Amino acid sequence: MIVGLGEPTGQGWTQVWELLLALLLCSLIGLERELKQKSAGLRTHTLVGVGAALFLLISKYGFTDVLAEGRIVLDPSRVAAQIVSGIGFIGGGLIFVRRDVVRGLTTAAVVWMSVAVGCACAAGLPLLAVLVTAAHFLVVYGYPPLIRFATRTRPATSPVRVTYHDGKGVLRTVLELATRAGYSVEHAITERQEAEGDRDGSPVRTQALIDLRLRLVGPRNVHELLAELADQPGIVAVETGELDDRSE
Repeated sequence: MIVGLGEPTGQGWTQVWELLLALLLCSLIGLERELKQKSAGLRTHTLVGVGAALFLLISKYGFTDVLAEGRIVLDPSRVAAQIVSGIGFIGGGLIFVRRDVVRGLTTAAVVWMSVAVGCACAAGLPLLAVLVTAAHFLVVYGYPPLIRFATRTRPATSPVRVTYHDGKGVLRTVLELATRAGYSVEHAITERQEAEGDRDGSPVRTQALIDLRLRLVGPRNVHELLAELADQPGIVAVETGELDDRSE
């Protein structure tokens, strides 16, 4: 036991090892999220994992000085249950809806799992903690190719955004090209914008831009259609949700 740190029970090298293991495993999980540029990255996952481990250690050993046989009984599991409930405020803050697309679900789930890994380390279950950490990497790296393989023959739903000049018949061209490429339009929203034109740095008039958002159902590789759309006159910008995937 480490001497001079308050109550000796629960402050030995075993607990130090459990906290360090939580630090290592949750850092590995957070590093994967950081490399994918997710909203919750290395620091967030490491802090919540190590914090959860410390809370569980406090629950197990932090009240030994007030125990009295037959009078006060501790239930360490109550803090673990509160950790699971309390982490919801972080997970809820990572999930948001933009238009009709839900984003951040996977990252919120990973934060929740980091807490579980930290708790497992503090509970003296290092094998389970390592196993779950390995399962995390299996899921995030192994499942996407498997899903693509299993669904390669099924039509995909692709969000597409097209910005174009109004009054030039661009909408008709967009729909014709999409239909010719084998896509059907599941959903379409247009929004009018006013953009100031300029000549030699001086504003001359306003040009109306249309922001068109489509949800297309058809072939999975939508980038060929995007390249064809980008070459059409009157189109200012073309993008797809796959270019800014924050759903994980």
